Amino acid sequence: MRTEGEIATNTDPTGSWSLVVPLKPLARAKSRLGASAGEELRPRLALAFAQDTVAAALSCPAVRDVVVVTDDPVARAAVAELGARTVADVPAAGLDAALEHGVRTVRARRPGAAVAALNADLPALRSGELARVLEFSAAFPRAFVTDAQGIGTTFLSAAPGVELRPAFGGPSRARHLASGAVEVPGPGLDSVRRDVDTADDLRVALALGVGRWTAAVGAGAPRAPVPRPPVRARAEG
Repeated sequence: MRTEGEIATNTDPTGSWSLVVPLKPLARAKSRLGASAGEELRPRLALAFAQDTVAAALSCPAVRDVVVVTDDPVARAAVAELGARTVADVPAAGLDAALEHGVRTVRARRPGAAVAALNADLPALRSGELARVLEFSAAFPRAFVTDAQGIGTTFLSAAPGVELRPAFGGPSRARHLASGAVEVPGPGLDSVRRDVDTADDLRVALALGVGRWTAAVGAGAPRAPVPRPPVRARAEG
C-alpha cells in the first residue's frame, strides 16, 4: 500500500494540465474481473481503482484539475469528494466520444488548457511518474503511454489548441502511433502503464503498491493458488 503522502490531494493546484478520466457505470465496469473476483466485488474494485487513480492524479503538482466523465451517481459522489469535477456522459457513444466531451467541457472553461486522457483503472498510479509523463508530453502536440502489454493505451495528451483525437480500445497503441502521437518512453513508468482488467493484472498492481481504496477492497479478492511441483512416479523394482 502507498503511504498517505502518495495519495494526498494537491492543495495548490497551479499546474497547467487538465486530466479527463472516463468511467463506465459501475454495474458494467471491469466485466473481465467478475469471474475471478466475483460479481459482488467487481463494481467495488472498479470504484476503488478510480478513486486511487483520481487521488494520485490530483496529488501531482503538474495537474490543475481532473474531470471524470461518468453517469454513475455513486462514482460521481466518490470522486467529487476527492476534489474532481464530474460531467455526465452526454454523448453516450463509447469511450472516445466520452473523452472528447470531457475535453470540450475543460476547454469551454479554459480554452488554452493542455489536456490528457487518463484511464480510470490505474490503482498503483504514482504522482511522480505521472509528472514525468506530463513533462515529456509538454514538448509535443500529442503524446501517449502504452499499457504494460504494449498493445493498448493508458494516457493520451494534447497540447493547447490541439485536438485530442482519441482512438482507445484494443490495439490502440498502433492507432495512436499512426495518428502522429509520440510514445512516451516506458522505463520507470510502471504505475502509469499498469491498468487492471484481469485478476493477473490486479495481482501485479498489488505487488507494485496500490492506493488505500484498492488495498482495502483488494484484500477480499481471491488469490491464485500456488502451483505444486509435479509428483514423480516411483520406479518399479
